[in-house]
Amino acid sequence: MLRLAWYGDDFTGAADTLATLASAGLRSTLFLGAPTPDQLARCGPLDAIGIAGTARALTSQAMRAELAPVAAFFAALAPPVTHYKCCSTFDSAPEVGNLAVGVAALRTPAHDPALPVLGGQPSLGRCCAFGTLFASAEAGGALHRIDRHPTMSRHPVTPMHEADLRRHLATLGLPGAALLDIRALDQADDTALDAAWGHGPLLMDSTHPAHLARIGRLLWQRALQRPVLALGASSVAQALIAHWQALGEVPAVALPGTVPAAEGPVFLLVGSQSPVTAAQVDTAAAAFDTVVLDMPALVDSDSALAAAAAQCADRLQAGRSVLARTGAPVAGGPGALAVAQAGGRLLAQVLQRAPQVRRAGVAGGDSASFALRALGPWALRWAGTLAPGVPLLEAISEQPAQQGLTLMLKGGQMGPRDIFLRLLHGTG
Repeated sequence: MLRLAWYGDDFTGAADTLATLASAGLRSTLFLGAPTPDQLARCGPLDAIGIAGTARALTSQAMRAELAPVAAFFAALAPPVTHYKCCSTFDSAPEVGNLAVGVAALRTPAHDPALPVLGGQPSLGRCCAFGTLFASAEAGGALHRIDRHPTMSRHPVTPMHEADLRRHLATLGLPGAALLDIRALDQADDTALDAAWGHGPLLMDSTHPAHLARIGRLLWQRALQRPVLALGASSVAQALIAHWQALGEVPAVALPGTVPAAEGPVFLLVGSQSPVTAAQVDTAAAAFDTVVLDMPALVDSDSALAAAAAQCADRLQAGRSVLARTGAPVAGGPGALAVAQAGGRLLAQVLQRAPQVRRAGVAGGDSASFALRALGPWALRWAGTLAPGVPLLEAISEQPAQQGLTLMLKGGQMGPRDIFLRLLHGTG
């Protein structure tokens, strides 16, 4: 039985949901676009189907074009739950990656008129209390109100200046959100949960895994009556899994997901400017040859991009792992979208020139999205977990050189300081 279909508005987030579901024992595949009937058949029976996209980096018009075939595919599947998977920090703007535009594109007349919005993901240090979103700045770190977060409050494209998610959603075009707060969730009173369900957005707090189990029960009971469209991070999948575990429908213990050491050199493309990623680069510096990329040149010149790819590939062919990082943004330089697209072309060229590379990583949500689009596998499977929120994936491709390639897709804020060393040396 197909239980869930999800669209991730960037590849790192979509991959996190894949890992969440697959590690719980659910048969899950993440496609890079609406699959053909043949591709779908080749994957066998599935409990959950995902599509990884780039909507988080797009204008509203481009989002609608991106999501139209996804919406048609999901409507034909008619799953009990359709999930628009956004970043756990909810960073979105009216002009870029607008969450209201995203959910409107996926909504069908068959869906319940309520829009459940799950406002936290405690496993990643994202907590929502009384409608206010908090997030840690690094794995295991202190929580910051999102509008005072050292990174997300000054994100270069979608800075978060409002911590009250009801107000934030209203600015995007989802006004009037009701709130199911932690007091109601702590009471575990089904009457209170049912009473909160109505028409329009329903923001649900989450500060503890127990909250997710209660939310999962509410979502699934509603979805069995009428299909539900939900908005939130991978905590939507976590909530449903917790309820399915309580029902005995999925295993109570997650699969271990141990990652072995890489066989051969590893290529790592770092597009994130996050301080968390910068610390991870510093920690891994001795294990990689570092190449600093001149992104204005790579965006403007095919020959400059080819030269950078050759430089990286030569070192990989010599058996050395390579970390290629973008330089700091330049005033008047190329925009984030152009930089991410150039990074994708670079990754594809490097792997073409150095086919012995069987493991690669991309750090940065937009960088990962466009890198995978350029690389061109048609689907991804879960191959293990490097850290919470940072899965290892296996590519499914028609190109023999890419089939079975393992990939890390890491958001800028995700992972401990040694995450790149884990990519290289494994977690066993």
